[in-house]
Amino acid sequence: MKKLLIANRGEIARRIIKTCKRLNIETVAIYSEADEQLPYVKEADYSFLIGPSQVQQSYLKADEIIELAKREGVDAIHPGYGFLSENAEFARKAEAAGIKFIGPKPETIEKMGDKIESRITMIKANVPVVPGTEEGLNSLEAALEAANQIGYPIMLKASAGGGGIGMIKCDDEATLSKHFDSIKTRAKSYFGSDIVFLEKFIEASRHIEVQIFGDTKGNIVHLFERNCSVQRRNQKVLEESPSPNFPEEARLKLYEAAVNAAKAVDYVNAGTVEFIVDQEHQFYFLEMNTRLQVEHPVTEAVTGFDLVEWQLKVAEGEELPVKEQQNITSNGHAFEFRIYAEDPKTFFPSPGTISTLSWGDLTEVRVDAGYEEGDKVTPFYDPMISKVIIHADNRKLAIEKAQKLFSSAKIEGVKTNIPLFNQFLHDSNFTSGIYSTSVLGEWMAKQREEISK
Repeated sequence: MKKLLIANRGEIARRIIKTCKRLNIETVAIYSEADEQLPYVKEADYSFLIGPSQVQQSYLKADEIIELAKREGVDAIHPGYGFLSENAEFARKAEAAGIKFIGPKPETIEKMGDKIESRITMIKANVPVVPGTEEGLNSLEAALEAANQIGYPIMLKASAGGGGIGMIKCDDEATLSKHFDSIKTRAKSYFGSDIVFLEKFIEASRHIEVQIFGDTKGNIVHLFERNCSVQRRNQKVLEESPSPNFPEEARLKLYEAAVNAAKAVDYVNAGTVEFIVDQEHQFYFLEMNTRLQVEHPVTEAVTGFDLVEWQLKVAEGEELPVKEQQNITSNGHAFEFRIYAEDPKTFFPSPGTISTLSWGDLTEVRVDAGYEEGDKVTPFYDPMISKVIIHADNRKLAIEKAQKLFSSAKIEGVKTNIPLFNQFLHDSNFTSGIYSTSVLGEWMAKQREEISK
């Protein structure tokens, strides 16, 4: 592999460029009019304007990206995450053009991208799934009948959805009736399909995912788990590995289930199997993400592996760099914090120009940044500014390092969630390691209650 096109932007584009430079692979970047001045555009060996700021006219223009790749004579396309990363047709078009797609086979993307089909596939593979419907629901009447059989509370979800979009918790018939049509409409708008289904809502659950990797030789391994239970609006903001308060017996069974899930679809390249874990440590398959995850640096921190390098080697037909599971070890504890340009109280985006960006002491701290001081955060894309990855010998030390960093970090010109992290990292529920997906919401409610007193 000599030349690679990155069909993405921001921090993940910079992340891919970094590995490619080390491996002496030339990089081709694409950018929209809004992103012309961002760091990744300057760091790539070649950069090309792909279209206007709107995502549909730039980063989602699959045919134009393929044509650019052919014109530039690239060997491979790395889709990053989001945008076209889980678009099976884009992967097929790349392969048809003689260009390697850095990811799993299109058939795998297709099968796992449909949540209903993925549920059925996992059931056949004896992987536990959350109780729910195995067919799309075409009417409110059918949804109400199914919900009564499953039992409230339930989650109403878009079958083609992801990223926390197209889903809502329903505690009763009135809530389901109110949101059924709007979720179908939202699903059609975002994902091109209005098929929805129901899943039982697991109370006080944790969201734990397993990083898996497969090659074209049939080798499949796991690279341990990440706890992604600190969320706002069903979207992750903080991840850690290993998961605290998780018995080793349950952990090993989780790994086994994740590998079985990957084997069931003959998985190749990087992927993530996501699970919901209840209070008794019983886990249920949630979904499989057929791409590199936003939080992959957490796994890199505890394993010492470069997952992008693994992706490139597997795409070239090589075996996994480490194919024996017993030779893959996890060391210490790592966190990833997603730094967003958003109001820390309302979570509304806060676009603008970053006038000040200072992290303080970055000793043994990794920052994957999409923006630098002076750059403009526009309203066209996800407002994540950067990711802060902290690794230490144990969880307590990692938290202390994070507390120190966020107490001195300073970003001005846009609002960020740094003040939220600066306070939340002292919450006793979080620091104890005994927390569920409701931890952030409960903490924020407590803060509002104290302010109103």
